[in-house]
Parts: sequence; structure tokens; C-alpha cells
Amino acid sequence: MRAIASISQSALKHNFSVVKQNSPNTRIASMVKANAYGHHIDLIDPIIRQSDLLGVSEILEAEKLRKTTNKPILLLSGVIKDQELQQAIKLNCQIMVHDKTQLSIISNTKQAISIWIKINTGMNRLGLSTSEYFDCIKLLASNPLINIQCLMSHFACADEINHPMNQSQLFEFKKSTYPTTKRSMANSAAILSNPASHLDYVRPGIMLYGVSPFNTIDCNLKPVMQLSAPIMSIKTIKSGDSVGYGATWTANKSTTIATIGIGYSDGYPRHAKNGTPILINNTLCPLIGRVSMDLICIDITNVKARVGDTAILWGNQKLRIETIAEHSGTIAYELLTGVSSRVAFISAI
Repeated sequence: MRAIASISQSALKHNFSVVKQNSPNTRIASMVKANAYGHHIDLIDPIIRQSDLLGVSEILEAEKLRKTTNKPILLLSGVIKDQELQQAIKLNCQIMVHDKTQLSIISNTKQAISIWIKINTGMNRLGLSTSEYFDCIKLLASNPLINIQCLMSHFACADEINHPMNQSQLFEFKKSTYPTTKRSMANSAAILSNPASHLDYVRPGIMLYGVSPFNTIDCNLKPVMQLSAPIMSIKTIKSGDSVGYGATWTANKSTTIATIGIGYSDGYPRHAKNGTPILINNTLCPLIGRVSMDLICIDITNVKARVGDTAILWGNQKLRIETIAEHSGTIAYELLTGVSSRVAFISAI
């Protein structure tokens, strides 16, 4: 009996509608990199159909996505070799330019290409400086085969609504660019909190999958992935008995425990603490003992359950993935993208 990740099509549609409601006058470039944030490209059709453009990190992701859609694809990593440029052209990708070393490859193209230019406004990760950007524009203007589709930058602190960098970055971006060219700045957090940053394209990512970009749960977003696994065994232990590797949890009374068929090799976080909630028959039950490779143990003393019943690990309105991430000292992004190939992915209503 395998763990199952159910991908809700209705939740995908709902979350996309939230993007539209918050940015009704912009185009939507949906981020589907990392296999759609772990949700699997072939299971997110509502996003693919409704988006104006789809963002991926690398050529292999673009190849997989191109098998399912003719929609425009943005290659966020850009290209650093001519071979990659030819692959991107073949896949009809729009190409990100984020470093001056890419210009010699891009500017010498003999085929028509569309590019995005990334400008560094304070993230200091990828992106041209303002002076490099102006030099880039001059160089690329000499090749009529190059179409500058959009200019973009990336917020460093958009998940902190009142962080001063948000306004300074937006100011720098607007100052460095012309409104006659399409522009993009807003990620999920900015879509929900900073309308001035919406510009021509918004770039939703984590919110599409029902996860809040902030450190509080947004109940207006619906969880897309529900991760579940079966109860494999039920037993009662006495006071003083311990559970799991390292005997890190010890019963202080007679306790009924359920062993669930999921572990860190499936993507459940190894560092989930004792007390991390799991939903069984609509009741939250605490994790006890260490997470092992294939199994976890749960205290079900206060709930009626039997072998074969389903345990929900995350993805229910009563048990959000943000809660599991908090108990595990990580973020929801890591949990979603870390679900392994041992888990069966299925489409759900």
C-alpha cells in the first residue's frame, strides 16, 4: 500500500481565480518549475490552460512541458552555450537574459528569438546591473531578430509586507525601465499585498498550489496536494514503553499507536517533531517518535481507527502543509518539491 498525493483540479482553478481577482489587468506568467512545485506537470492542466505564459527553470523542464502545451514558455535560467540556445529555439522558448556573459550568444542569433531581461534591484542573485542593462539594450538593438518581450526583477523580501526593500526595489526597477516596454515584478506575495508592483505581468508561484507566501495561513487559498498514507498496524503500549529509533518518545500512560506507511524516503520530513499533527478520521493526532525511512507512528488513543484507514499528512483545510513545515523547521516549498517517486500521484476533483 503506497502513499498517495492527490492533486485537486478544483483547487488549482480556485487559486488561479484568486490571482485573477488580485491582478485583473495583467498577464499571468505562472511558475511551473520544479515539476510544478512538486505537483507534476501532467496534473496541473487548469494552470496550463489559463496562463498567458509558463515559467520553467531549465531545458529539461521545457522539453517535458512542451509535450503538453503550445503556450509560451519562459526559460528562467536562460542559456550559456550556443547548444542551449538552439534547444531553446527549437522548443519555442522565451529566454531570460540575466548575465552579461549571455549577450555574445544571444546577440549573434541567426533565428528570431524572444527574450526577457532580468535587472538586479537588490536581490543580488541573478540580474544585470542598471548600467549593464543599458549596454545590453544598445547591443541587442543591432539585431532585428531579437524581440525584447519583457523586463523583470525579483523581490528579495516580498513575503515581509512592510520590509523597506520592497518599495526601494520597485522604485529602482521603475526608474531604470521605460513603461513602453512590458515589465514584471510581482511574485505571489506581491500579487496579494502590493498592487503597485503588478505592472504588465505577474508571476504567481506558491499561491497557485494553495500555500500562503506569508508566515500566516491564507484560508482563501485551497490546498492542491493532499498527501495521505494507510494505517499499517495498531497496537497498545504500556506506560514506560518507548517508540521508534533512539527511544525519543516514551509513553506516560497506556497508549494506542498507529503505524503509518510513509517515511522520509517518501518525502515526509525526517525532522518533524514529536506532536506534529496528522489527520485521522477527521481528528488531529500527534506524531510520536522519530520519522523513519518507511514508517511513522501516531498516538491514536483518542480516535477510533482501524488498519487500512487513511492518514492525511497534509493538504486538508484542517491540516495545512504550512503547519507541518513549521513543526519540521522548514518551509512548504521544500516539502512539496521533496515528495519522492515512491508516492503515487493522482488527479482528483
